Amino acid sequence: MIQLAEEQFKCKIRQLFLERWGSDFMISRGKKHRVADLESFLYIEDNDIKGLLTFTIENEAIEIVSLDSFSEGHGVSTALVAAIIDFYKSGHHKKLWLATTNDNTRALRFYQKRGFTITAIHLNAIEDARKIKPSIPLVGYDGIPILHEIELTYSE
Repeated sequence: MIQLAEEQFKCKIRQLFLERWGSDFMISRGKKHRVADLESFLYIEDNDIKGLLTFTIENEAIEIVSLDSFSEGHGVSTALVAAIIDFYKSGHHKKLWLATTNDNTRALRFYQKRGFTITAIHLNAIEDARKIKPSIPLVGYDGIPILHEIELTYSE
C-alpha cells in the first residue's frame, strides 16, 4: 500500500535516511533539503516500510529528492514513482523533476523508462554540493567519479 506519510512516520523516515544516506539531508542543485521538511510517499507492506520517495514542491514544481526501495526487485520503486506521477497529474503542478549524479546509471535508466527525459547536465555541480555536504564520496557506482548533476523532467 502506498500512502502519503503522516507526522507519526517522520522519526522513522529520518532514521531510514540516516541509515541509507548517512545524514538527514540531501543536496540537489545547490539546495539543502532536510528530510524533516520533505513530503514523502511510503510503500508499506506488513506494517513495514518497504520504500520511500521524498519530494518537495516549490513554484508549482515537484522535485523528487530521494527514492529508496528496501525490497529490491519487487516493483516498490516503480509503484512509488507511479504515485508521484499521479500526484503530479492530479494537481496544478507545472513540472515534475529530479537531479541525480553522473555515476548513477541505474537511476538514469530507471527514470527514462518511466517517462523522464534528461533536460540538463550541470557540469562539476558536485564540487559545490561537497562544500555543503563533504561526505559525498569522490567515486560512486561502478568506480565512476561523481562530478556532475543530471536533471531529468517528466514528460507525458
